[in-house]
Amino acid sequence: MTPLEAEIRALIAAEGPMPLARYMALCLGHPRHGYYLTRDPLGAAGDFVTAPEVSQMFGELLGLWAVATWQQMGMPSAFRLVELGPGRGTLMADALRAARLVPQFGAAARIHLVETSPVLRARQKTALAPIAPDWHDRLEDVPPGPMVLLANEFFDALPVSQFVRGPDGWHERRVGLDGAGRLVFGADPRPSPMAAALARRVPPPHPPGAVLEAPESGAAAAVAARLAREGGAALVIDYGYRGPLLGDTFQALRGHRFVDPLEAPGEADLTAHVDFAALARAATGAGARAFGPLPQGEFLMRLGIVQRAERLQQGTNASQRKAILSALARLAGTGKDEMGVLFKVVCLCDPGLGAPPGFAPEEAFAEPDA
Repeated sequence: MTPLEAEIRALIAAEGPMPLARYMALCLGHPRHGYYLTRDPLGAAGDFVTAPEVSQMFGELLGLWAVATWQQMGMPSAFRLVELGPGRGTLMADALRAARLVPQFGAAARIHLVETSPVLRARQKTALAPIAPDWHDRLEDVPPGPMVLLANEFFDALPVSQFVRGPDGWHERRVGLDGAGRLVFGADPRPSPMAAALARRVPPPHPPGAVLEAPESGAAAAVAARLAREGGAALVIDYGYRGPLLGDTFQALRGHRFVDPLEAPGEADLTAHVDFAALARAATGAGARAFGPLPQGEFLMRLGIVQRAERLQQGTNASQRKAILSALARLAGTGKDEMGVLFKVVCLCDPGLGAPPGFAPEEAFAEPDA
């Protein structure tokens, strides 16, 4: 039993079964035993690999996107370049290297990283040296001013609520204890009025046992409210879908393998697929505009990833060329199980900005029935 499991069992024994969202928040963010607070989860020795670790092309293209967005904003002489959940700092390091093509951008940018993990902050400090970014636990702590924000694989780790369809309505999924004291899934015996309202967005049928997910929307709303107030744009990249849909996407990953999310709390990465329609709806409700979602592969193609791959291959040997082409296929491939399809891209922006780089005006988010 992990130390966190012992705490969670004690909480349930004292207070009763806890909502899935609270369980997820404790597993990932507990101040002493939380998954992200205690380790570097990335790379072959960790639990998963993100796009910036696949190839420098990903961060470089996002850096050039940030430059183009800053230019579209009117090139403010000082602005906040922010990353949510910056991992090892690889994406930001690659982005800033590419952005050197426009020295004025670097002179105007003030780098801010929203990161709670002391382990990852240390890795970021090394990756970005000699740059000295400012670190924050929350976006709300980033000083005011125009902002260009990057968020790659951030929103999938935010707590998600689930509701299970029963004969008398939707019941919130909870984590409780069985007769032997082990963690098990259950459901609140009372139907949830909130879930019933959410379910009206999902076309029938809603069969017994169907699962409805409700993502945490506060982070998207906070980003959007700031953009509407201060100006700028935010690029969100994650795996997910344009919902709402029925289905259980809650999962745990450990050592690059899927595991039971109730096994060894605090020792596995817990995520849920991002409902991009819900994210965009929260953003527009807070005063911003939203564009997309676009498949990651299509977005990177628009930014010029093929041309960048061709440039990188110049002067390389056969083995290096093969690695570059493999990374290109992994990031922008069109197979149904490729990152280029599974991952989506949304841009949130100040309503006065217009269509951001990589998006067409007609790709502004709108409800399907609008």
